[in-house]
Amino acid sequence: MSELTTVARPYAKAAFDFALQQGALDKWAEMLSFAASVAKDDRMASFLSSSATVGRTSEVFIGVCGDALTEQAQNLIKVMAENERLTALPAVLEQFNVLRADYEKEIVVDVTGAVEMSDAQKTELSKALEARLQRKIKLNCSVDASMIGGLTIQAGDTVIDGSLRGKLERLAYALQS
Repeated sequence: MSELTTVARPYAKAAFDFALQQGALDKWAEMLSFAASVAKDDRMASFLSSSATVGRTSEVFIGVCGDALTEQAQNLIKVMAENERLTALPAVLEQFNVLRADYEKEIVVDVTGAVEMSDAQKTELSKALEARLQRKIKLNCSVDASMIGGLTIQAGDTVIDGSLRGKLERLAYALQS
């Protein structure tokens, strides 16, 4: 997967820079999402891995996408087809979304708790995390009853384990040392 990320990064950066310059981040995210879903389709993936010519590959791909792509997005598809990189479109979308979130100072935070959080608790947690991380927060909340109590919070590479299970594991480790 890291190879696809490396391949996708320059295409995503070019698309992001162009979209930012045109003030069309939402439109480009939508187009890339659609193109990535087309590239993921089993029949299209099979076609992309066949020995079709570059011109034919881009022609078919753009034909399938129809009016969902602007002329500039079609040009991106053509360039990616010339370099035999259309299978990397899902990774391009992922990298585009990373660049967009960084630009918009947003971060998705995964919160796992032993019980469902109330709306008031979610709001309070969001405010605290916004202050700590200096970003807009989008919470993904889930429940894991095996945690016994508390929360684990993961925001990018940052992990905060405030669960009772985590505290017991750290205590057990300290006692064994």
